[in-house]
Amino acid sequence: MALNESLSGVDVSAIDYPAFLPAAFTQLTESTSIALGQTIQQTAINTPITTEPILTTYVRQGSGNIPILLIHGFDSSILEFRRLIPLLSEHHDTCAVDLLGFGFTARPAGITFNKVNIKTHLYHFWQTQINQPVILVGASMGGAAAIDFTLTYPQSVEKLILIDSAGFLGSSPLVKFMFPPLDAWATNFLRSPNIRQNISRAAYKDKTFATLDAQICASLHLEHPEWSKALIAFTKSGGYSAFKLSEMAAIQQPTLILWGDDDRILGTKDAKKFQQVIPNSQLIWIENSGHVPHLEKSQVTAKHILEFCK
Repeated sequence: MALNESLSGVDVSAIDYPAFLPAAFTQLTESTSIALGQTIQQTAINTPITTEPILTTYVRQGSGNIPILLIHGFDSSILEFRRLIPLLSEHHDTCAVDLLGFGFTARPAGITFNKVNIKTHLYHFWQTQINQPVILVGASMGGAAAIDFTLTYPQSVEKLILIDSAGFLGSSPLVKFMFPPLDAWATNFLRSPNIRQNISRAAYKDKTFATLDAQICASLHLEHPEWSKALIAFTKSGGYSAFKLSEMAAIQQPTLILWGDDDRILGTKDAKKFQQVIPNSQLIWIENSGHVPHLEKSQVTAKHILEFCK
């Protein structure tokens, strides 16, 4: 079965998913989306952020070798890695987690959704679920989160992989809209199916990947009742501002930079910047790919990751 094959002759509405996930998961139609959705787990992570444990959603598959930990992008979820996880988990213990304030992870009241708390939550998830050095993979904003985590907890990261990563850009342009009533307008704008489909199409070079299933995967986490509040709070915090060159130069871990050669979201200039600034790094272009090679060229992306992991 192809990685993104739609299931024909199957009543997808009858497929069971974990009870803590939105009922809209039954709308998924592609095999990798359905398979990953069925394996999503939830665990309570204790952190110094709040007195109550944070219910955290993640996927873990495979065994053996150095664990791989995958970090998703802005306003996304672990479903972003639906095509990559099956390929990596054939050879490695592979885990993907929904960051604090994103995906299907809980958004408790009273928490400040900013990069410091995201990093703290991620560390305690790592400590609880993995607790050994990992190969840390970050895509888009997840790349910035991975860089931040690596700089703060270098003992936790064996190698670093950046996929079309943020890190050189400043705060989100949405910041200027994050005050009432424009903050609600901004999130309603992002909630629009037409807007999300346009963003999805822009992320791929091959627009046939922007299927209805892809749009559903990119939108299911919007069902979380606190999605809007958390997104507004994170954006108002400044998100992940640009790293100083001295910070990126301090990364000691071997680093692989994977970049779609036709990225229309972040462009392609930053790929070479990362290679020039991070000391022990190499850059590999993913040909005929846009901003999400882990979805558009999952086989090629997995091959490069696995070779780098050896």
